[in-house]
Amino acid sequence: MSEKNAVCDITIVGGGPVGLFAAFYAGLRGMSVKIIESLSELGGQPTVLYPEKLIYDIPAFPAIPAGELVERLVEQLERFEDRVTICLKEEVLGFEKTGEHFTIETSKGEHLSKSIIIACGNGAFAPRTLGLEGEENYADNNLFYNVHKLDQFAGKDVVICGGGDSAVDWANHLEPIVKSVTLVHRRDAFRAHEHSVELLKQSKVNVLTPYIPLELKGDGEFAKSLLIQKVKSDETIELPLDALIVSFGFSTSNKNLKNWNIDYKRSSILVNSLLETSQAGVYAIGDAAEYDGKLALIATGFGEAPLAVNQAIKYIYPERDSRAVHSTSLVKED
Repeated sequence: MSEKNAVCDITIVGGGPVGLFAAFYAGLRGMSVKIIESLSELGGQPTVLYPEKLIYDIPAFPAIPAGELVERLVEQLERFEDRVTICLKEEVLGFEKTGEHFTIETSKGEHLSKSIIIACGNGAFAPRTLGLEGEENYADNNLFYNVHKLDQFAGKDVVICGGGDSAVDWANHLEPIVKSVTLVHRRDAFRAHEHSVELLKQSKVNVLTPYIPLELKGDGEFAKSLLIQKVKSDETIELPLDALIVSFGFSTSNKNLKNWNIDYKRSSILVNSLLETSQAGVYAIGDAAEYDGKLALIATGFGEAPLAVNQAIKYIYPERDSRAVHSTSLVKED
């Protein structure tokens, strides 16, 4: 990986599928690249919301699970690991042109880049949290906002907070393999599919309703228990746990767009046929970009990525030959 504070050629805002492919193509063209992603992992919405669901409109794949698609994109990017820096859990707040490069301000500091490609979808993607003190200390340790592999919870005491499809489905799927699973919801009724709720009632899942989270206790690194309180009551229960899953859903926000000094409409960035925004050196692709005839498909974003990268290279190095070269000529196998 390159130095975090070095001036890179192209900074990509967003580490979803389209951003990952843009980073790969930029690496293929010999550029130094940085990906800034607000989540704690790469992959965007496919990784977080539907990793097990099949996607049918990816060329050459009759069907591929969303999680596997992301894994393959990350594997593809590893070819250029010496040219790529990945910055996770970092939200872009704004940027401005200073001299020959852009200064990008994020929630963790500043980055310098010669050009920017925005691939953040409909905005920064973040989980809805418990809102409890110290919660951030346990995230990604034994507090999870989404589940990728059920077997990581095998033999453990698991507490799940939430009442939607994901919360109920995770409780049902975990029940046979964990030591215990407790589902906490603030209402007596669940929002999940009726069949899933019926399976829940027939299972050994400990269902506690209506309760709300009150306090998270732990050692500062791992959560040890969750204190919950019955709605409209002083009654509390302390639930010992090995793992806590918070399933309150996710939110997207492009609230920082107004600080980016580019033209936009609602939550999308206006671009021309070359994916150029209203500010020279800044481009937008994927669901972040809006233009006449736009199709909001992953396949569309994959096609936009090389075009934006090539335009960025032309902007940074106008003296270079900007003609695209086939990958068979660019990649030298050992």
